[in-house]
Order: sequence, then structure tokens, then C-alpha cells
Amino acid sequence: MYKIMLADDEGIVIDSLRFIIEKNFSKDCLVEHASTGRSVIELAEKFQPDIAIMDIHMPGINGIEAMKEIRKTNKSVLFIVMTAFDKFNYAKEAINLGVMEYLTKPVNHTVIVSVLQRAMNVIETDRKKRSNDLLIREKLEIVVPIIESDFIYAVLSGDDLSREIWNFKNLLSIQDDYGMIMVFEFGDALVDGVLTNPVGISVKAQSFYTIIRESLKAELNCIVGPIMVNKIGVFLPSSKSQLEYDDRTTLIENARKLIRDLTKRIDVAFKVGIGSVTPLNKLYISYKEAMNAVRNSKSRVAHVKDLAIGCEYDGEYPIDIEQALFDMIDKGDMEGTKTEANLFFNWMIEHYPNCEMDIKLKVLEFILFAEQRAFLSGGMTYYFKYRSGYLNTLIQINNYEQLRHWFLDKITEACRNINTKKEEQACSVITKAKAYMEENYSKDVSLDDVSRIVDISPYYFSKLFKEETGENFIEYLTGLRIEKAKKLLQNKDVSIKNICVDTGYSDPNYFSRIFKKYVGLTPTEFRERV
Repeated sequence: MYKIMLADDEGIVIDSLRFIIEKNFSKDCLVEHASTGRSVIELAEKFQPDIAIMDIHMPGINGIEAMKEIRKTNKSVLFIVMTAFDKFNYAKEAINLGVMEYLTKPVNHTVIVSVLQRAMNVIETDRKKRSNDLLIREKLEIVVPIIESDFIYAVLSGDDLSREIWNFKNLLSIQDDYGMIMVFEFGDALVDGVLTNPVGISVKAQSFYTIIRESLKAELNCIVGPIMVNKIGVFLPSSKSQLEYDDRTTLIENARKLIRDLTKRIDVAFKVGIGSVTPLNKLYISYKEAMNAVRNSKSRVAHVKDLAIGCEYDGEYPIDIEQALFDMIDKGDMEGTKTEANLFFNWMIEHYPNCEMDIKLKVLEFILFAEQRAFLSGGMTYYFKYRSGYLNTLIQINNYEQLRHWFLDKITEACRNINTKKEEQACSVITKAKAYMEENYSKDVSLDDVSRIVDISPYYFSKLFKEETGENFIEYLTGLRIEKAKKLLQNKDVSIKNICVDTGYSDPNYFSRIFKKYVGLTPTEFRERV
């Protein structure tokens, strides 16, 4: 239905336009009219027309001024000017008001029909666009929380997110390269700094999760994770690599206000822990700090910087190189480990060239840390006398180049052992997954099913599978099924419908489309070629 307003002081013009509209668009239009500038403005406010056919010269307020007033309350109305005046100034003002058409009387009825039809097409296009926009918004309301949950799960897993960060940044419109984690914990009550009944409250948590999520979104620029027993992880982006004192106190006050308001609404006690700002691929460190703040403070809101725990470093100490070194070791990155180890060694001999024993002790400390990581990963077998010769070796080394060589040799050996173990584990997982898919491709096999079989989380399995095979799970499974189908199609005694079912597809039409996408031929065409 289109609402059309006619504005003209000549009754014959109103009657003619109404006749044309009713004859050509009777079922689609609702028509109202007015004959003075003031009455046109009042009618427009009440009627809210889609299309307004306006004369310029009317008693009182003229058509141009009336259109200006109407545009204030109706941004989308389409104006069609139909007037006996073709003066340039009128036409110019009309164009400035976004008039769709400027017609000079008399106007042929076919022109009026054509212009109205064009206006209706514009309105219909806008309506469809608005409808599609709303549909997209509805879908985003469903999808975005799922992506946000995946992001928080990925952060908390402690895995290296270097490859996924770009995707998450795009999907969630994250503009910054830094951020911090805030942990919200809840319970029935807060007694001596400890939340009571955390397991019991987790059962009720789903009933008030939406309230918490909406409150967080309203107060903070953040990404909200799912409920994990009695806590929710929240990511806050940051444009700076560290939080200034004033920003920190403001954030704490905002968190206090937030939990006060939430407590009134849902009668639940809260504690909040806030971690420090880190690069996006190191957010798991911020999460650990936030959990530390929750568990080691009796305050309702605590920032990790406010705790009397942790290690402070001399201003010139290269903590960034140290952290990068152990990140490379954990990843099993041999070249990265060697590079960062060399950088740290260079820093030591540049800043403390006369402190040979201190440098030797630091080298030993790093080697022991690296080997501990290798032992814990299963990459090395520990026995009590494993390092029996280390001290003698250190004492006998009499120059820094020998010390560098020994340092790099030991620390890269630990890294190599971690990498080897990772490759063995990945190979074992993928081999087991492929074997399961080979045996069960004819069934309804899902990512969750296979990740359960290999006993790792779906997120990590999906990531590992892509890294090891170069294909995602669905691509590999589909390729496997298509290859099986190609072999079965060579036997003309087996119907295509049965082959469809035997390769895990319940819909023959879908099977045919997928087969053609991968092979370039339909199953029937492939069988004929063979």
C-alpha cells in the first residue's frame, strides 16, 4: 500500500489526479488531499505520505515552504512537483529539496502514471532494502554472540592466535591491536571475599546471562564470552600497549557501578578481576592475571596492578625479548628461538660486559626453564642426573662466544624436542581422525564427533586439522566421499541413489550438485564417461 498526498488549490486538478490514481493503482493506494499550505503541512504530519504531489502556488504558505516543513518530520517522502510555474528559481529550490520530478501543467495522464510508477518502484526498493537490513541485523544478533564466544574460548585456551586474530578482528570489527580481559564471577553471596555456592549459581546463570551481557555492552566497549561455570570472560580492546593510571581507576569505577546495578536487578553477588593490557595474541596472559585478581583480592573489583604480588623488572630489562623467546620455545619455532636467544645474549654482553658469572647464571636459568617446558610437554624424558655436567661446562667456558654457542645449542635442543613432540602428537591425532572418517564416511559424521574420538576440543581439532592437511574438516570429508562415489559409480549395477546413501548423503539432488562441483560432471555424466 502506498500513501499518496495531493496538494493543490484547484479542485479539478485534485479530482483529475484522484481519478487517474484510482483507475491505474486503485488497490495499491490510499489518497488524501489538502488545498492550502498550512493544511498540507498538518495533513502530512498526520498522514505520513510516501508520495506527495505538490503545487507551488497555494493560498498561505507556498509549496516550496510546505515541502521544507514536511521534510523535517518525514525524511523519506518522495515529492513530485506539478505546477503551472516553470521559473528557474522554483525548479532550483525544488531540486535542493530532493524533488523526484518537476512537471509543468498541463500534464498528460500517461506521464503522471509513469512518474507515479517510478516513485512506487523507488519506494518498493527502499522497503526491500530496509527489510533485508533488518533481516541481516536479526541474523547478526544470533551469529555475533557465537563468534564472540569462540573468540573468548580461543583466548582462554592459551593457544597461539597469530593466524586467527585477523579473522576475529574482521568478524568482530576490532580496530585495536591490544586489549585486556575482565573476568566476572558470581555467587549467592560474598563472604570474606569469597563467593558462595558457585556451582549452584551456575545452574541459574542462563536465566540472567542476557541481562549481564546487555549491561556490559551498554556500559563498556567489549566482547562478552559465554558462561563458564560461575564466570564470564570479557574482552576490552585498547589502542595503547598499557593502561594509564587514570584510565585504570575509571575502568574500576565503571566496573563497580556495573555490578552494583546488576546486583539490584538479579540479586546475585559479583567479583570482578581485570588483567593488564597485552597484544591480542597474548590475551591468555591477561586472563590469568584477571583470574589472579579475582582469587587473591577481597575487593569486589580488583586490577592485577593493585595486587601486592607479581614480579617487577628493572626499567632497562628486556622483558619483551624474554617473553618472545619463551613464546618461540613453546611454539617449537627453531629459527625464532635462535633469533630471540641471540638478541637476549647481545643485550647481556652489551649492558654487563664485566659480569661474566651473572651472564652465565642467566644462561643457565634460561636453559633450565626451556628444558622444563620440554619435559612437561613430553618431548624429553627426565632423569635425576640429566644436567650433571652443566656446572663444570659453565666453569670451563672462558669467553662469551663459547658461552653463546653452548646457550644456543641447549636452548634450541629443548625447542627441537618440543617441536618433535608436537609433530608426533599432531600426526597421531590426524591419523586417528582420518581413520575414523575412512570407516564412517557413509554416516552423518560431524566435526564434534571426530574431535570427541581424538579427545581434543572441536576448536583446537579444527585448527590442527587445517594446519596438518591443508584442508578444513568439511573439505576433507567431502573429498573423501566424492572419491568413494567415483569408485562406486564404475559399477553400473549399483544405482546412483544407493551410491548417494552409501557415501553419506541423504538428498540425491544435493549429492549431484556437490559431485559436479568437485568433479565437473554430474554422477550420471561421470558414469557414462567411465
